[in-house]
Amino acid sequence: MAALMNTLAAIKLSSTTRNTHFKSRPSMFPRSIFFTRRRFTIRAADTDTDEVKAQIPDKAPSKDGSSFNQLLGIKGAAQETNKWKIRLQLTKPVTWPPLVWGVVCGAAASGNFHWTLEDVAKSILCMIMSGPCLTGYTQTLNDWYDREIDAINEPYRPIPSGAISENEVISQIWVLFLAGLGIAGGLDVWAGHNFPVIFYLALGGSFISYIYSAPPLKLKQNGWIGNFALGSSYIGLPWWAGQALFGILTPDIIVLTLLYSLAGLGIAIVNDFKSIEGDKAMGLQSLPVAFGVDTAKWICVGAIDVTQLSVVGYLLGAGKPYHALALLGLILPQIYFQTQYLLKDPIKYDVKYQASAQPFLILGLLVTALATSH
Repeated sequence: MAALMNTLAAIKLSSTTRNTHFKSRPSMFPRSIFFTRRRFTIRAADTDTDEVKAQIPDKAPSKDGSSFNQLLGIKGAAQETNKWKIRLQLTKPVTWPPLVWGVVCGAAASGNFHWTLEDVAKSILCMIMSGPCLTGYTQTLNDWYDREIDAINEPYRPIPSGAISENEVISQIWVLFLAGLGIAGGLDVWAGHNFPVIFYLALGGSFISYIYSAPPLKLKQNGWIGNFALGSSYIGLPWWAGQALFGILTPDIIVLTLLYSLAGLGIAIVNDFKSIEGDKAMGLQSLPVAFGVDTAKWICVGAIDVTQLSVVGYLLGAGKPYHALALLGLILPQIYFQTQYLLKDPIKYDVKYQASAQPFLILGLLVTALATSH
């Protein structure tokens, strides 16, 4: 712990009014990393390097890091110098599947999807818009505005380590944003919409992503608002886009997807546990910071489970008992994995929990979509 405090004490934040650029050095922890308008300086602490590595292994990338993890944008990634692989890492491909699945659920709920070449092509294009383009835009944008927090939590990530330049990051943000909007507009034309509903859904989602990460609003500073915004973006918006592509949005679908966004709030809390240290340092009131780990993990479990049980009740009331029973059967394994991982140690087992429990949650989304198919 002493070595950790010495290391953190060596991190100094200083502001400057000059526009500066990243200055990279060959060492793993560069002595100085510059950002626009603010200079972030890291100086070597007077501690033994081997001692620090032994005590805080989570703060440094493994020498035997996985290239596969690097491409997915998750922990345990190998250090990479190839700029295209670094660009892909910034988009965090591991976060794309929920958005892609949301499009599938929306298409299923529309009742108008058919296994024709045209409908499959429309769906794939909508998935590309939702996943690689707009989720990639969101993740790159978030990493850009989180660069100072990442310099504390994960200083080896591409931006704080200087592996990619400021101009390259900003250009990637714009390219992904414009590509997503362009595809959305093209889908509206292809679907014959008089009103460009998919374009405006994409624009609205991109705006939420911006105010989630960027000042002055920076919704992520508030654990409740920020996590609900994140949940609705990951569950509601792609579902709406998929349904609008093949049919029309109906009030019951809007209500159900907003309700499911509360489950998304719980999922977002799981991701907050690993960032407690940096969030505290930067003054971000994530729920684990605001309430403590023990309370936050129960809020997380409650948001996920109560939401899905409420949907079970809705389906029973709507005369869909078999769909309700199927959804209940998918909730039970999630509760089991919560007791095995999330409630035991949400910091240590966050990845294991998500890998084990989330497949059942997203299958429940499809069950709900099929139950409400119009």
